[in-house]
Amino acid sequence: MRISDVLRHKGSDVATVPPTASVSDVAATLTEHNVGALVVVDGDAVVGIVSERDVVRQLHQRGGELLSAPVAHIMTASVVSCAVDDTVDDLAAVMTARRIRHMPVLTAGQLVGIVSIGDVVKSRIDQLETDRQQLEAYITHG
Repeated sequence: MRISDVLRHKGSDVATVPPTASVSDVAATLTEHNVGALVVVDGDAVVGIVSERDVVRQLHQRGGELLSAPVAHIMTASVVSCAVDDTVDDLAAVMTARRIRHMPVLTAGQLVGIVSIGDVVKSRIDQLETDRQQLEAYITHG
């Protein structure tokens, strides 16, 4: 299964923020969209990614003044991304090895979606269920 298949089922909406957004705005946007990470974009360029974990860890270290700081101060700037033609299995391996839970999907440098570790797990479970059904049909019907 390819990442394009995952996006076709889940949709390609991506919650984003500019690098100048405050950490307080980031928390509100995470809550509003009920997501665990936001892609940080400057115009059309992906310049970072910020997760709930980033916010919580930095809040613990820096205290309440963090809420007024720009997200650029806490985001991960070296974004690992994938392409629509990548396979779910390859993506799962990268996400596991690099401990990444959210990965932007880019086509020709443009943001076209985001895939979470939950999307990867769901895709793999769906594939296993399909395989199981096919095996049962083969066994019972020859």
